[in-house]
Amino acid sequence: MDEAKTCAASAIILPLKYIGEFPKPSIRVEHPKAAFAQLLEIFTPKINIPVGVSDKACIGENVEIAEGATVMPFAYIGDGVKIGRGTIIYPHTYIGHYSTIGEDSKIYSGVTVREYCKIGNRCVIHSSTAIGSDGFGFTTENGVHTKVPQVGNVIIEDDVEIGANVGIDRAAMGSTIIGHGTKIDNLVHIAHNCIIGANCLIVAQTGISGSTTVGDNVTFGGQVGTVGHIKIGGNSVYAARSGITKNMPANYFGSGFPVRTHAEWLRMQAALQKMPALIKRVAKLERALKDMVLGNREQVAGNRE
Repeated sequence: MDEAKTCAASAIILPLKYIGEFPKPSIRVEHPKAAFAQLLEIFTPKINIPVGVSDKACIGENVEIAEGATVMPFAYIGDGVKIGRGTIIYPHTYIGHYSTIGEDSKIYSGVTVREYCKIGNRCVIHSSTAIGSDGFGFTTENGVHTKVPQVGNVIIEDDVEIGANVGIDRAAMGSTIIGHGTKIDNLVHIAHNCIIGANCLIVAQTGISGSTTVGDNVTFGGQVGTVGHIKIGGNSVYAARSGITKNMPANYFGSGFPVRTHAEWLRMQAALQKMPALIKRVAKLERALKDMVLGNREQVAGNRE
């Protein structure tokens, strides 16, 4: 708070719980970070994007584009695609055959939405992300890898935001599902047949292996990895670089590889910090013990003489 009093800002957003006078103009709200986000949106100039379908876009047959949607130049829209009101499709995107995109969504440049995938309302998908690429499925016989057809799709529910360079694989059969309100950072991979719950946070470079089911309100820190075919309970947090190798309960705070409770991981890290000194102490004790044994042997030998 002392920094806020002396900073160069003209006005400050303070929490309601702050008591006392403040030397600058201030706004007091219950959630300052949320209020700041609203102010940024109000004061940021809007980019004017003309509504409508560009004549330079490639539009397939039997496409349904709602009034108020925008398809910018050089986008490709496959046969049978449905695009909802207010949605913006940026240049150089690929929307595969028979895919559906809901209302008020933004699909940025370079995004691929493969055939039969479904994107909900108010979703944001950032550049170079691939939705519905083939899952990694192969059989091996006599040293030869043969592809297993991936005939399912991906379903992205409402209010999901997906960062840049994310890969979400289509299911081998059925659907890979991302639950409503989930936010995914850049460079995340979600494999085929995964089901991710609502309101999850998945931070960069996380990899979730195939057929993993994740509950609601789970946070994965950066570079978390999982094995496949497991269930991860809801309302949980996994710190960066956690390795999840088995089914996990709800309401869990985990760290490390293999994952364990965060409290246990902290105790282990504290113990590891003491290892160099402990190794020196053990080496010193070994030398002292060796000298003691040699001294006893010399004494015994002298007594015999």
